[in-house]
Amino acid sequence: MEYTLILLVVITGLLLLYVAYSYNKLVRLSNLLKEGWSGVEVHLKKRYDLIPNLVEVVKSYKNYEKDLLEKVTRQRSLLERGSGPSSLAGEEEQISQSLKSILALAENYPDLKANQQFRDLQRALISVENDLEKARRYYNGTVRNLNIYIQSLPSCFVARFFGFPEGKFFEISSPVERSNPQTNF
Repeated sequence: MEYTLILLVVITGLLLLYVAYSYNKLVRLSNLLKEGWSGVEVHLKKRYDLIPNLVEVVKSYKNYEKDLLEKVTRQRSLLERGSGPSSLAGEEEQISQSLKSILALAENYPDLKANQQFRDLQRALISVENDLEKARRYYNGTVRNLNIYIQSLPSCFVARFFGFPEGKFFEISSPVERSNPQTNF
């Protein structure tokens, strides 16, 4: 009787330790996920701040930038409201396509290509795009780690009990967007 009680107390203690460990790991992974998304938001905001300047420089060469500015404004408001990756992903692809078109304009307009302000903005945009790609990778890596832990036994029971949701990947679904952009200086 005494041994059974001691064994029951030890098993309960170990179970509680595991639950505490799992809970703390889930909290840590969730915070890393929030940190990763925050990094993506920072670089998206930098990108959205550059686009109107780029459009202003290109304005005299082409008149289709109104649509791009409307998309950027919509994206900025989604970003400011704290929308997640699934809300931003669709329009993000369209903005990327429009940016590629604007940058490709330089090939058709040598004066634009020679414009120092355009070249500076183009370099800044490429730098922001590279930083954004790194932030996306970090974010998606933290989503992967969180989801693996949430989907694994026995931590899935702890995650369900405490209501930890799976993370959503910031995915690019368009095959065109997955290809490397061609930029010439």
